[in-house]
Amino acid sequence: MSKLVAGAMEVEITPTPELLGRGLCLAGFAARTEPATGVHDPLAARAVVVEDTAIVVVDVIGLHEETSARIRARCALPDANVVVTSTHTHGAPASVQGRLGAEPEAEFLRSIEDACVAALDGACAARQPVTLTVGQGVDPGVARNRRHRGGDVDGAVPILRLRSDDGTVVAVIVAYACHPVVLGPDNRRITADYPHYVRERVRAAHPEAVALFLTGCAGDANTGHSAQDSLSLRATDARSFRAAEKAGVAIAEAALAASERPAEGPTEALDALVTLDLARREADLPNLARKWRAEAETADEVRRVVLEHWIRWAETYADTPPGSWTARVSALRWAGVPIVALPGEIFAQTGLSIRAACGDTAAFVLGYADSFPGYIPPADEFSFGGYEVEEAHRFIGMPAAFARGSAERLAATALDLLSSGGAVASKETAG
Repeated sequence: MSKLVAGAMEVEITPTPELLGRGLCLAGFAARTEPATGVHDPLAARAVVVEDTAIVVVDVIGLHEETSARIRARCALPDANVVVTSTHTHGAPASVQGRLGAEPEAEFLRSIEDACVAALDGACAARQPVTLTVGQGVDPGVARNRRHRGGDVDGAVPILRLRSDDGTVVAVIVAYACHPVVLGPDNRRITADYPHYVRERVRAAHPEAVALFLTGCAGDANTGHSAQDSLSLRATDARSFRAAEKAGVAIAEAALAASERPAEGPTEALDALVTLDLARREADLPNLARKWRAEAETADEVRRVVLEHWIRWAETYADTPPGSWTARVSALRWAGVPIVALPGEIFAQTGLSIRAACGDTAAFVLGYADSFPGYIPPADEFSFGGYEVEEAHRFIGMPAAFARGSAERLAATALDLLSSGGAVASKETAG
């Protein structure tokens, strides 16, 4: 079994009562406009460092690429060797500057950045000889395709355990592809959503470990409701803390039940920059803004809030061409275990295509890494339209949606990195 040095660290970022008292709003649902009322479970940044490579994951909806870049630049590791990602919980305060309709509170944003750096540097300092084991649990049946009944989901539950020489489990990493939106817009208590319960169950099995949950390609997957259902403030049993606990425990138990095998192989980090075109389906934005403004005069409260976001978007980008956006794609290998990290909301089809190319290896295929620019659907989803294809960029605050073929370019770049091994350091592709 390969012997490596690795460490792990957790740093809490739960807002203080004083910060909550300023009217801190939670991110992710346009329908939720009232501030947070309290804390249900803590938020944190958690890092694992293996040799000179690392992942840090933070309990927020996402991060702007500039925030991730600062974290990578400030930590003790080489910039290109670090993956910064988020769980994508919709139960944390705003964290993506310039996007999602609300600016982050400056103090909270600083705490995120500082905590990620502290977790990475602390994990570096804590490195010790370890061995890695890897497994993949069977699909716990939690995720559902929210765009197509019976459609694709990535049900894989990969798990990594890092053990020190005395057998102590230093860290456990579990991944699954399902939106952390069990709690809906009616919830105003800070929470990591179901990932909290995944980690709690893992910690019950391995009390001394730092437990990480990594969200997979969940752009079109949740626990069974449509995107439009999240425009309602109505409370339901299906979107409750009890339901979140049930989902989280099922995912954790699937992971913990997986058979372990020693991880053997190289440890390395690769990344590439990919320039993706944006494409705007909407025409005559000033006229659209006038139309939406007229509709807002008689719309119900929730619809009016959505329209206000759309109006602001149309007025902001009326004189701006769609342009392009540069994505960072990362690929790590930890003792041969592939970890692919993609930005934004990636659909199950894309994640499954990468997983299939990895063969029988228990691969980690992540979304929400490095940046949160919104949904990046596969090409054959464009004909179906819907929120993720036609509308989400307006609320998220991007100049336009991603052009057809963007998801395929990201997947191809990731597979190119994995196949290139140590031949690629950091490169840029355009198209």
